[in-house]
Amino acid sequence: MSSDALLRLANAALPPARLRALLDAASPERVLRRLSAGGGDVPDGTRAAVAVDAAERRRELAAVGAEFVALGRAFPPDHPLGRLRGLPDAPAGLFVLGVVPRGPTVAVIGTRRCTAYGRDLAFAYGRAIAEAGWILVSGLARGIDGAAHRGTVAARGRGIAVLGCGIDVAYPRGHVGLKRRLVELGGAVVSEYPLGTRPEPWRFPPRNRIISGLSQAVVVVEAPVKGGSGITVAHALDHGVPVFAVPGDVDRVSSEGCNRLIRDGAQPVLDPQDLIEELSLVVGPPRPASGGGPGALRPADGQTAGDD
Repeated sequence: MSSDALLRLANAALPPARLRALLDAASPERVLRRLSAGGGDVPDGTRAAVAVDAAERRRELAAVGAEFVALGRAFPPDHPLGRLRGLPDAPAGLFVLGVVPRGPTVAVIGTRRCTAYGRDLAFAYGRAIAEAGWILVSGLARGIDGAAHRGTVAARGRGIAVLGCGIDVAYPRGHVGLKRRLVELGGAVVSEYPLGTRPEPWRFPPRNRIISGLSQAVVVVEAPVKGGSGITVAHALDHGVPVFAVPGDVDRVSSEGCNRLIRDGAQPVLDPQDLIEELSLVVGPPRPASGGGPGALRPADGQTAGDD
């Protein structure tokens, strides 16, 4: 029953912290009964959402080839969902398109407004991580995230994209093909938000804890002082996840965040080979994967640095 209750609650469209607080105070079944009865001071839309039967929700997911994975299940310690499940701020479950792959995981993150230098380096890092046989985790956003995922796809590697919207929503619109290839190559697109959820700005900061929680290391390629990357790094430090950063020009706004991270103790990484050597100390030795093949995407896939 808990899995059904969690699925219905995950469709309630409550802010993640609010849902987590409710579940910390009572069982999923009790929370569901309370909300269904009009308690909890929630909008009418929330009560209507949780009233929908779990079987109907699963039919909706099946129609788009997805499923709901409740984190109440036991996962092996070397599975990304096993790492995520142990966090105090873990989501109740994830909506999943594809299959969350098992193995060492590395997050590559950075600014949407990256330079060509940052985009090309993120692509190279994504490719090197895939060729090492590791799993790349990122947010599928424009800029650094998208470039890193493209590098993974170019090497026919596995990746996990964590969205700040529903997994069926085409956002960013230019990454629809990249999203499809990640799934085709044995990776997954995941979100704690139900189908149809729009990419509202407030939804992205909470998703960054999932990026960190799924990962054994976080690599910041290019980032200003303030932004989503800083939020992910803060979660990584809370979760005990090692942080690596790429140094950049001291007068470049998009490198200021990385330079400060290095000043404050993050491990600098200088190129793909250096990255793999440093990460090997954290996630274990590389497990070589097959190289790129026909249909692999190019670094920018016909886009400029600002539109990736």
